[in-house]
Amino acid sequence: MDVSAANRKGLSLFALIMIGLGSIFGSGWLFGAGQAAQVAGPAALVAWVIGAIFIGMIAMSYAEVGAAYPLPGAMARFGSISHGPVLGFITGWAVWIATASLIPIEAIAGTQYMSSWSYGWARDLVADGSLTGTGIAMALFLTVALWLACYWSVELLARANNLLTLVKFAIPVLAVGALIASGFHTDNFTAHGGFAPNGWSAVLTAVTASGVVFAFNGFQAVVNLGGNAKNPGRAIPLALVGALSLGLVIYLALQVAFLGAVPPEKLAEAGGWSGINFASPFADLAKLLMLHWVVTMLQFGAFISPNGANIGNVASSAYLAQNLADTGFFPKKIAEVHPRYGVARPAMWLNLGFSILLLLTIGHSWEALASVVSAAMVVSYLMGPIAVGVFRQTKPELPRPFRLPAAKILCPLIFAFAACALYWSKWPNTGKVTLLTLVSVPIAAVVLRRRGENLRRQFAPAWWLVGFLLWLSLLSALGSPEFGGHGVIPGGLDTALVGVSALGFYFWAVRAGVQAHRAGLPGPDPVLGGAGGNVPAQTRHDEEPAQAAVS
Repeated sequence: MDVSAANRKGLSLFALIMIGLGSIFGSGWLFGAGQAAQVAGPAALVAWVIGAIFIGMIAMSYAEVGAAYPLPGAMARFGSISHGPVLGFITGWAVWIATASLIPIEAIAGTQYMSSWSYGWARDLVADGSLTGTGIAMALFLTVALWLACYWSVELLARANNLLTLVKFAIPVLAVGALIASGFHTDNFTAHGGFAPNGWSAVLTAVTASGVVFAFNGFQAVVNLGGNAKNPGRAIPLALVGALSLGLVIYLALQVAFLGAVPPEKLAEAGGWSGINFASPFADLAKLLMLHWVVTMLQFGAFISPNGANIGNVASSAYLAQNLADTGFFPKKIAEVHPRYGVARPAMWLNLGFSILLLLTIGHSWEALASVVSAAMVVSYLMGPIAVGVFRQTKPELPRPFRLPAAKILCPLIFAFAACALYWSKWPNTGKVTLLTLVSVPIAAVVLRRRGENLRRQFAPAWWLVGFLLWLSLLSALGSPEFGGHGVIPGGLDTALVGVSALGFYFWAVRAGVQAHRAGLPGPDPVLGGAGGNVPAQTRHDEEPAQAAVS
């Protein structure tokens, strides 16, 4: 994304749309179409539409609270404002996990596309769809190299990213045109099992587990940076609609081009779409079609898109770690900013360690890590509709430049949709994300006990999220085999049970937020102020603007 543009005051609507669209195009376009086709066949087209609608619904809930609280890294702070410090830490932790995980996944994307190079050492980076030992070493090198560049100056890379943003838009458009012109096979959309060869449950799985949600995650940049717009109430919702709509058009074009360009004989040889497993989907397909200039362009784009997106990832994940330190649950040293280079170096060290841990454990391929990261992103989305519900009851006087229409109906439905999307991520991904998120609970308990706080009082507004994640993991483990479960709960009933129970958790969460405000747990409001004094939102907003970009 254009980080330097994001830092300017008075962003125009067009600039905000470009920031969102630039954030949407990281490594998702390089792998999303190939992975979604493998999982859902031609019905992957429907998965992209469902994904855009889902993210659009989530984004509109965040548009209301984001316009009301135009704070840097806002998505990590709504839980604290609505329910108090414990839920703020847990949800902030979830957002940090989801954002910091993007650093290694973009490095993995670049490494997998390097395997399409004609050099022998490059071909040895990937074997059977996963990184080899050499491949992991290369991904580590790319991660550390970019981290070091940002360690010395995010601003330098932000300036270079202005040009990179323009280039990375052009590459997928040219790739679509070249693939379609090389020979478009309409029979591919109905042969080998029909339009949905693996059933409609596979379409739902593709939404979260195949990189569709991952691809659209860039909407967060609009929410987190929309406060810099000339008219946030108008600009944020319009920019969200504009960025997501343009992103959907380009992703659908990429998916159509991929589906139609696969040679029919290759599809027959693979036994259908499930057997199409390219390590570098578009580059490998271009090689099959003898489009050498497209291969070269895609190999170049494999560095431009992921590493360009990672400039914002490194900066924003550091800022999110700073937010956690500001809550007192992380050591204060993590929030220290270098006086000369303007970056939070301790936070960056923390994120580098986390990135290396992911690479050495579950990050053996883009597909493997993307499925877990996508599920973590869905967890980070949960607070949007809940915050709207809580603030409508507890802060009626809050200035709302944008109001979500029919919020009493839409917010519970949005939360239920998010719950279903998390379930569709498939077991054991749901279990992994639950474990990663709930690691924050004992950390919070230890910190609060050292402060001498009443744990029962502090944790009361947060138990709904703990219960929700454990309940969803249980349903995921027992649910339909189509979603990775053990088949105790039959298909159809499992998704219905998730959706209905999610409504109960939504109303529990809103009630917990209202009670937390009555108990005074959220503290002074960043906009309205309150007891104890408070720094106006704009004061904090002006600090370290170069790190406010969330990719």
